[in-house]
Amino acid sequence: MRNAIQRYRQAISCLSPPVRALFSENENRLAPAAREIRLRTGRPLSVTCGDERLFFTRAGTITPFLSDGLFCAEAEDLAQTLRAACEYSVYSRQNEIAEGFVTLRGGHRAGISGTAVICGGKITNIRDLSSFNLRIAGEYSGCADALMRQKNNLENGLLLCGAPCSGKTTLLRDLARQLSYEAAVSLIDERGELAACVGGAPQNDVGLCDVYGGYPKAEAMEQAVRVMSPDYLICDEIGASEVPAVMNCVRCGTAVIAAVHARDPDELYKREALRRLLSTGAFRTAVFLAGRENAGQIRERVSVSELLSG
Repeated sequence: MRNAIQRYRQAISCLSPPVRALFSENENRLAPAAREIRLRTGRPLSVTCGDERLFFTRAGTITPFLSDGLFCAEAEDLAQTLRAACEYSVYSRQNEIAEGFVTLRGGHRAGISGTAVICGGKITNIRDLSSFNLRIAGEYSGCADALMRQKNNLENGLLLCGAPCSGKTTLLRDLARQLSYEAAVSLIDERGELAACVGGAPQNDVGLCDVYGGYPKAEAMEQAVRVMSPDYLICDEIGASEVPAVMNCVRCGTAVIAAVHARDPDELYKREALRRLLSTGAFRTAVFLAGRENAGQIRERVSVSELLSG
């Protein structure tokens, strides 16, 4: 509980003063279960706790009902929140902002949307923010125990699949921690959600992992295999652009454990980019998580060879 409160306080510290006050006043109720906080310009402020979405009245009370008299975020609330999330150096975070997110200390992540600024055919900034989605990172020691009990699946490559907010990142973090005490593990943390390094020191417990923070995933994977000789390489949100790097891991005898967005075997197989990943031979097993309501719980395991054979 104490750890949950500390993480909750850390995450809400970036919110504008009026919004932060609401969350501080309701800390005891929200801290244990809060997962997402959404600010939308001119629309009701909301917080997601498990499968429940809650709102705030103007008087500061919590209600599950969408009705009149609710507290609405203003444009300045979103602007202040973004500045604080960037530690008051928005310019230095332009690359992240252009990708639609900002990673906060502690591994919390803020998704942002608004009006795109296009330069040379590419998004270079986002202005006039319309939405801000703060995802509160969780750290649960031991949540990967079930995966650790089947080491043969890990040694032959594992793809962790699930919908957004199903617990993929939390599971990967604990799996990396546990594996690092008995093997060499390189942790690819492009967006700072796994280790959340500050000054080179992980803020999350990732054991004895060698952490590559902020690197593009493919480049980090190539470097790790070349200079760190990992037994395992772990990364989040892998995609088709990493296929050559994944194949290099296979050639070098490094087991790859990665996460992708796929709710079920059918979705995993039908998406061409993910099917390319499956065809590399780097993954023997795909594990599917139960979903937002049961974050971190495994629903089913599927053999990749059977999946590819139809």
